[in-house]
Amino acid sequence: MSKIAMIFAGQGSQAVGMGKDFYDNSAIAREMFEKAGQRIGVDFKELIFEENEKLNETAYTQPAILLVQMVAYKLFKEACSDIKADLFLGHSLGEFSALCASGAIDYVDAVELVHKRGLYMQEDCSEIEAGMMAIVGLDDATVESICKQAQDAGKKVWPANYNQDGQLVVAGLKPDLASLEQTFKDAGAKRALLLNMSVASHCALLQNAAQKLEPLMQEMLQDSFEAPIISNVTTKPYSSKAEAVELLKQQLTSPVKYKQSIQTIAGDVDMAIEFGNGVVLKGLNRRIAKDLTTLNVSDMATLAKVKEQICN
Repeated sequence: MSKIAMIFAGQGSQAVGMGKDFYDNSAIAREMFEKAGQRIGVDFKELIFEENEKLNETAYTQPAILLVQMVAYKLFKEACSDIKADLFLGHSLGEFSALCASGAIDYVDAVELVHKRGLYMQEDCSEIEAGMMAIVGLDDATVESICKQAQDAGKKVWPANYNQDGQLVVAGLKPDLASLEQTFKDAGAKRALLLNMSVASHCALLQNAAQKLEPLMQEMLQDSFEAPIISNVTTKPYSSKAEAVELLKQQLTSPVKYKQSIQTIAGDVDMAIEFGNGVVLKGLNRRIAKDLTTLNVSDMATLAKVKEQICN
């Protein structure tokens, strides 16, 4: 029997129309959309299937992505009830989907939790010019050194997402990030691109959000894990409520070590399955650990394909 990691992407994977194929073809999906919407007072059909500005607002992006991922995972479990996860792993927001898939939190509670997480992040960044910048073509040590020198000069910039070799996202104040664009390019970066984001994820600017999130996690999480989750913060597995609360609090102010996490598990699992819209992680995995097979469940056709490949 293959050892399988179930994986979930974060913000940036959203798109108008995601999950519609599930919704149109599954009563389970429609029920999940309805229950999640009732919890936070959002019409998810309108939010996700129609062109609107809200889908790219952090407080709505997060629950929308998590909901579609959980629909994909639920339909997979219905189709392949004999398949069990050996590990769960998410990128940033995706770690909350991993928690949900593991059984540590109900999906409706998780939708509310990440909606509040997004609100808290927006609140922390509403009075400052927060942002993120993608650095392409530099090694980690060079980016880290430039950030450290900038911090020593009083600037607020931090490494935020370790995605793959030669691709690292930094977070902080937009003016400080913009002031370093030429510095990154002079060091050899192919690109230093300010992203269209109004929050600075995974850095010290989110201390308040992390504190506000903790009591909600204490209330909603349970000590019920089907399999361990790989922490974005430590790259190590955890499988208790106490660890989850502490690590997910830290996750808001610490860099996401996705590349390092995949490198850590690549020798322990035979396959990864990405759930939800797109193939963001599948693409990253191909470049991080080319021998790790990654499948994806993003609509009814890919669900049927995965079922045919691995389910009895």
